[in-house]
Amino acid sequence: MENFFKLKENETTVSIEVMAGVTTFFAMSYIIFVNPAILSLTGMPSQAVFLATLIASAIGTLVMGLFANVPYAQAPGMGLNAFFTYTVVFALGFTWQEALAMVFICGLFNIFITVTKIRKLIIKSIPELIQHAIGGGIGVFVAYIGIKNAGFLKFTSETPNIQSVNNASFDAAATTYKGGITSVVTDGNIIPGLVDFTSKGTLLALIGLIITVVLIVLNVRGAVLIGIIATTLIGIPMGIVDLSAISDPDNSLGNAFSELTVTFGAAFGSEGMQALFSDVTRLPLVLMTIFAFSLSDIFDTIGTFIGTGRKTGIFTAEDEAALDNSSGVKSKMDKALFADAIATSVGAIFGTSNTTTFVESAAGIGAGGRTGLTSVVVAVLFLLASFFSSLIAIVPTQATAPSLIIVGIMMMSSFLEIKWDDLEEAIPAFFTSIFMGLAYSISYGIAAGFIFFVIVKVAKKKTYEIHPVLWISTGLFILNFIVLAFI
Repeated sequence: MENFFKLKENETTVSIEVMAGVTTFFAMSYIIFVNPAILSLTGMPSQAVFLATLIASAIGTLVMGLFANVPYAQAPGMGLNAFFTYTVVFALGFTWQEALAMVFICGLFNIFITVTKIRKLIIKSIPELIQHAIGGGIGVFVAYIGIKNAGFLKFTSETPNIQSVNNASFDAAATTYKGGITSVVTDGNIIPGLVDFTSKGTLLALIGLIITVVLIVLNVRGAVLIGIIATTLIGIPMGIVDLSAISDPDNSLGNAFSELTVTFGAAFGSEGMQALFSDVTRLPLVLMTIFAFSLSDIFDTIGTFIGTGRKTGIFTAEDEAALDNSSGVKSKMDKALFADAIATSVGAIFGTSNTTTFVESAAGIGAGGRTGLTSVVVAVLFLLASFFSSLIAIVPTQATAPSLIIVGIMMMSSFLEIKWDDLEEAIPAFFTSIFMGLAYSISYGIAAGFIFFVIVKVAKKKTYEIHPVLWISTGLFILNFIVLAFI
């Protein structure tokens, strides 16, 4: 073990690495509850997503530890799972099987650019300010989803502003709707407001948010997970949590494996890969969606590696230089990126959205983790967690909403790297980050940022600062909007 993980060389011990692994696991274990809650909204079986989350996390993290020998853990990424559900499935109209197919292709694409110099071109083409804005913007998006799921907001729309009800043109004279009202689309004149906090669900979410915030600021290990558990327990006497779900055979580990047969390989079935490319008119939209998946995944991972690895010495200056200048899988960072890319495709096969390197790995690194042994410990803990599948059924949305808000706040730290007093940076950064939340779409935020970056640079006669790849990407985004306008 000493020779394989090079513990002495990295100035660490087995006990330190084990403790670091436990710390990282509890810092990110909320994803075990949150990911099924988000992806199941698409119609995916919740227990299947639970197992897929654990399997993808364990495999990805194990490869990270054994192949790259770095203390980073992987799991389905926050923000990317929201993009999967709310943008790709709900807004763009793809099925969850088609979305899984795109995630699988995204993983293959990331593997390809990791072993070639294409990665260098993509990384170099995206302005640093846009990279920071993407990270902060995903935080805005995730936090907004948490606020919405907590039930803190209400939206008011006047009758003239309602465009459709149940996907049909709105008729103000209609007094009844067959099957009830399932969806309402209104224009931009909708007015958001704060609820009056009279419902039990909203109150529970508020209590959970307060608990989680207190634990976080006190630097309690596993604060997010503790917050989820505490909120769930408080929800029992409030009548929101149904304990009978624990003994329900449908929520057993055996049933979870049974449900996994629904999602396993679904990306390649008739409703997945085959359906995805059956309509040529959707091809531009498909390619842009895969591009959005890949772009977010790539920069989430690179940002985590550089942000934490540079300070601790996990990644050296030579590793960063190799990332830019070499091809193949040679340096430690190359191997870590390769492990990250593999995990995405593996996750799609089992039935979950992009598996990516978690920034919460910084918790374990802060506890002294310096080698892949930390990752191996995390992977083992993910596998052990599979025996608690029945508990996933009783965790209410109000318990996971605070974790989304807190994680979103943490991700907003990227905004510190943007010069907000310089409008050349502020304008593209604003449209990138804020549009992610307001448009409920990571890809639309990236598109807005690219477009306004080009506009600003053209206006300032600094077109030489626009990378050719960025010109192409911006053109594809504009083309995508034109196609959507006529669909």
